[in-house]
Amino acid sequence: MTIRGLIWLALLFAVAVALATLGRFDMGQVLLIYPPYRVDLSMNLFVVGLVVLFIVLYMLLRIVRNIWGMPRRVAAYRARARVAKAHAALREAINNLYAGRFSRAEKSAREALADAGNKGAAGLIAANATQQMHEYGRRDEWLAGIDAADWQEARLMAMADMRADAHDADGALAALGEIQSGQGGKRIHAQQIALRAQQQLKHWAEVLKLVRLLEKREAIHPAVAVRLRQLAAENLLRERRHNAQALLELWHSLSAVERHSPRLADLAAELLIALNRPQEARKIVEEALAHNWDARLLRRYPETAGGDALPLIQKAEGWKKTHPDDADLLFALGRLCLHQQLWGKSQSFLEAALKLADNEPLKIRSHRALAKLHEQLGDAAKASEHYRESALAMNVV
Repeated sequence: MTIRGLIWLALLFAVAVALATLGRFDMGQVLLIYPPYRVDLSMNLFVVGLVVLFIVLYMLLRIVRNIWGMPRRVAAYRARARVAKAHAALREAINNLYAGRFSRAEKSAREALADAGNKGAAGLIAANATQQMHEYGRRDEWLAGIDAADWQEARLMAMADMRADAHDADGALAALGEIQSGQGGKRIHAQQIALRAQQQLKHWAEVLKLVRLLEKREAIHPAVAVRLRQLAAENLLRERRHNAQALLELWHSLSAVERHSPRLADLAAELLIALNRPQEARKIVEEALAHNWDARLLRRYPETAGGDALPLIQKAEGWKKTHPDDADLLFALGRLCLHQQLWGKSQSFLEAALKLADNEPLKIRSHRALAKLHEQLGDAAKASEHYRESALAMNVV
């Protein structure tokens, strides 16, 4: 027996003792007269009768009240059962969604709507499920059904994310634009969605801006950021390929890291050369080479000579002191000397490049450059020999 049981037993004994003690002092009588009846009771019996009558009336009133309130209690019980079932369906919907059972997830989400409080969460789950099934019409219906004010930002963010995944870039940006919160558009997830949408629309200026913002917040992998910055900058440069001034303005607006990228510097130099701006192209290549020594920039360098290649030859010979065995640099020097009609030096550099070349494309280019050199010198036999060697190397490739 527990401590509580012992206490109640002790109280019961105390009451019994008190009643037995009081019962010994039965000095009063109660007379009830209702003509022609007369009832004579002892005081103790009358008190006991009153207590019993009170208990009986109290129990009767409780029974009547319980019977009267039974429909309300049954309705409350059914409501609790319905809410519990709806919550269980919502949990099942989440389980099905992440388990890849999308049709079941939508069905469970529909069952969860039995509780109005689940409307927002169930709508988002069902919208995600229909998105995965490519049922975009039903997806939009589910999202449109989320009308609670405190769920609107989540609805719009989910709508933007899903539309971006479905390659509906305009719809994604429209959803992001509907977010009224002052900080809504500045959130990392919103910026990531906007980046995907701007990529799909090929709005490269916005892509470059968003990549820089996400990079500052460490919300994008560095390798991905580098690739996207290069892709955006490349396309922006190509968009300005007919306007040298606009191209140069864009180039100077890029960050130092972007300007020093061999890929971007090579593209900018190529476009400027096509626009007959070799001096600017030369500066771009030289600046990039000062920070990133790269073969493609060395191959582009002779094309920036314009009319006079002597300054470029002097610059390249300075580089040769620190890169004496660089085949691409020797090839560039050979081309520059060929441009300047320094036949002996050109042949010497090109033959050295051919000897040090560790890849077939460089060997092919070296043979062709030597063939042109010998053509200029009037040595048709040697020119033919080098053309033949370049052709054989091409076949190997």
